[in-house]
Amino acid sequence: MHQSWHLFVKKPVQTDLYRKTGLAKTLTAFSLTTMGIGAIVGSGIFITPGLIAAKYAGPGVMFSFMIAVVVCALAALCYSEFSSTIPLAGSAYTYVYAVFGEFAAWLLGWALISEYLFAVSSVAVSWSSYFQNLLRGFGVTLPSFWRAAAGTAGVRGGGVDIIALGITLIVAGLLSQGIRESAKVNNVMVVVKILVILLFIGIAIFYVRPANYHPLLPFGVNGVFKGAAVAFYAYIGFDAVSTASEEVKNPKRNMPIGIIASLLVAAVLYIGLAAVLVGVVPYSRLNVADPVALALNLIHQDWAAGVVSFGAIVGMTTVLIVMSYGGTRLLFAISRDGLLPRPLMRLNTKTQVPVANTWIFGGIASVFAAVIPIDKIAELVNIGTLSAFAMVSLGIVFLRRDARFKNLDTAFKVPGYPWLPIISFLACLYLMSQLQRFTWEAFGIWVVIGLLVYGGYGYRHSRVRSELVNR
Repeated sequence: MHQSWHLFVKKPVQTDLYRKTGLAKTLTAFSLTTMGIGAIVGSGIFITPGLIAAKYAGPGVMFSFMIAVVVCALAALCYSEFSSTIPLAGSAYTYVYAVFGEFAAWLLGWALISEYLFAVSSVAVSWSSYFQNLLRGFGVTLPSFWRAAAGTAGVRGGGVDIIALGITLIVAGLLSQGIRESAKVNNVMVVVKILVILLFIGIAIFYVRPANYHPLLPFGVNGVFKGAAVAFYAYIGFDAVSTASEEVKNPKRNMPIGIIASLLVAAVLYIGLAAVLVGVVPYSRLNVADPVALALNLIHQDWAAGVVSFGAIVGMTTVLIVMSYGGTRLLFAISRDGLLPRPLMRLNTKTQVPVANTWIFGGIASVFAAVIPIDKIAELVNIGTLSAFAMVSLGIVFLRRDARFKNLDTAFKVPGYPWLPIISFLACLYLMSQLQRFTWEAFGIWVVIGLLVYGGYGYRHSRVRSELVNR
C-alpha cells in the first residue's frame, strides 16, 4: 500500500479499542444541557447584544440573533447525528477521523486546540476585568503591573494579568477532581446565571420605550446579516458538549437532547435580553463593555446592576469550566490515537480524569491569558470553530454514504438530508469568509506548526496506521 494513502486512513469506530476507554459515564441529558448553556451563555450575553445593536443592526439586533441561531442550529443537528452514531470523545475531530481520515482529522483537531486554548484565555481576561471592577467597588485596586497584559487597550503600565492566570488554574484544579464534581458546580452556576438574566429582563421590561425601536433597521437588512455574523460566535459553545460523549449515560438519546436543548434555551435568553435592552437604551449608546449594567443604571436600578455584574462573573466561570473541559477531552482523544504523546491520555485511577492533560492545558491557557491582550486573543477563537462546523456538516453526507456505518444504531438523523447539511456547510464557509485577514494569517502560522508536529511525531506514532500496517 502506498505510504501517502496512509494519510487518509480512517478510524475503525466499532473496535473494542475505542469502546473501552476508562472514562466514567456519569452525565445525564440535564447535565449536558446545563453544560451547553454554561458554554453558550457566557460573557457574550452581557456584551455582544449592545455591540451588535450599536454597530450593525440597531433595534433589529434580535433578528441578528435569530438568523445566527438558525445557522448554528443546522450545525447542531449535524453534531447530534454524529454524536448519537459515534459516541466517542473528541467531538468533530473524532467524527472527521472516522469519515475523512487521519490527515483531515489532525488538521481539524489542531485547529480546535487553538479554539479551546484561546477561548479559555479570552474569557479568563474578561473574567478578570469584571472581577477587578467588583473589587474596586470595595475600594480594592491591584498594582498596575498586575492588572492586565502589556499592550491592553485602555490600560497604562500593564504587565501580567494575574487574576486571569489565577482563575484559569483554579478551573484546571476543579476539573482535575472529576467531571461529576465539575458538573455539579457548573449546574449551580448556570441556574444563578439564568436567574440574573431573567432578573434584568423582569425589571427592565417595565422601562421599555417604543420610540427606541424606531427606526427598526437603521443600517438596513445588510446590517442585520453582518450582526448575525458577529452573533453567531455567541452560540458556538455547544460543540464542547459533544466532547463528552464517552462520559454520558445513554449517549445515543442524551447527546442530541443536550446539544439541541442547550442551544434553544440560549437562543431564547439572547433574543429576549437583546429585545429588552434596545427598548430601554437608544441603540447608539450601547457600544460599551457593560451594556446591561448601563441600562440598569439609566433606569436608576443600581442595586440590580451590581447583581448583574456578579452574574457576569458567574456566567464566565461556567464558560471557563466547559471550554477547559472540552479542550482537555480533545487532547485525550488525539493522544489516545497516538498523534500526541501518550501521557496526555493517562487517567487518574481514582477520578478517571486525565489529570496531567488537564494541568498542561490549563497552564498554557493561563500563560496566554496573563500576557496576551484580549483583542489579540479574541481574533483567534472563531476560525477553528467555523472550520469544525463546516467539516461536520459536510461529513454527514459522507457518513450516510459510507457502508461502514450502515449497521450502526443511530438514534437521531438530520432532517432534510442532504440539503440541510449542505446548506449548513455553505453558511459556515460564508461566515469564515467574513473573518479578518489577520485571523487567516495567524491561523496559517498555527497550521504550519501543526504540520510540523504531525510530521515529527503524530505520523510515526499513529495507532490506527500501526494497526493497518501490522495486519
